[in-house]
Amino acid sequence: MLRFIARRLLQVIPVLFVIITATFFMVRFVPGGPFTAEKAVPPEILRNLEAHYGLDQPLWRQYLNYLGRVVRGDLGPSFKYSNRSVNEIIADKLPVSLELGATALAVALVLGLGLGVLAAVRRNRWPDYLASSVGMLGICVPTFVMGPLLVLFFAIRLGWLNASGWYTLPDRILPALTLGFVYAAYIMRLTRGGMLEVLNQDYIRTARAKGASEVRIVLRHALRGGLLPVVAFLGPGIAGILTGSFVIETIFQIPGLGREFVNSAFNRDYTLVLGTVILYAGLIIGLNLVVDVVQVWLNPKLKFE
Repeated sequence: MLRFIARRLLQVIPVLFVIITATFFMVRFVPGGPFTAEKAVPPEILRNLEAHYGLDQPLWRQYLNYLGRVVRGDLGPSFKYSNRSVNEIIADKLPVSLELGATALAVALVLGLGLGVLAAVRRNRWPDYLASSVGMLGICVPTFVMGPLLVLFFAIRLGWLNASGWYTLPDRILPALTLGFVYAAYIMRLTRGGMLEVLNQDYIRTARAKGASEVRIVLRHALRGGLLPVVAFLGPGIAGILTGSFVIETIFQIPGLGREFVNSAFNRDYTLVLGTVILYAGLIIGLNLVVDVVQVWLNPKLKFE
């Protein structure tokens, strides 16, 4: 296993290098600049700003300087937030996004696993039809539609929850539910399919013949094998939850890193865009590695290759 993890970590280096290089040049080729504003900046001030941040140097030199900073763990200064570095902004905003993502993941797992197991155990009955309908609704309705609908019903009409902000517990319910509902639908369908396949295996019939209770069969024997498709989905699924927070944080005015990333793209804040991309890329790669290890742990037939 250690050899497998070491080999995968070595593969991370060229992947991150390609991501950093592609993002660096794409943001630089976008029209406008970090100091472009509605009110024109005097040329002498603009030249001083560019010299201060090293933007007056050739592009290849800026690229090499940035790579050197990244190797040292320095993501550079923000062009829009004076006297603040990208590291400081990420450290300030990332916990909010992680809290939102963790809460949404909990919602997705509880709803998805519960409805998926229920649908598999009560196959072709009304619980199965109800769970499948909920799953189809979650897949078909995007988050930027689901969010305003939930706000309209629970916040505006009923007044039970808050429509925006991130200050109290009620502020967290609608964003987490909006973000987690979509992934709950996928988890439900995967759990149902995996459970149905396992419930038809010979060892399940043997357990029933020996008099094992249905609860024991489902929780101890069938659930572990039925979760394999879900575990495989969790890698890209958690990545989707992290990247999907961009939309949710904007809709619900949450002061997280996703919203900061959207603002940095509009502001042409090169270093903040790059720093956020590097962080999310590292998280996605790390989560996929964890999922691979968990898959082998759940299914001994697989091997670390």
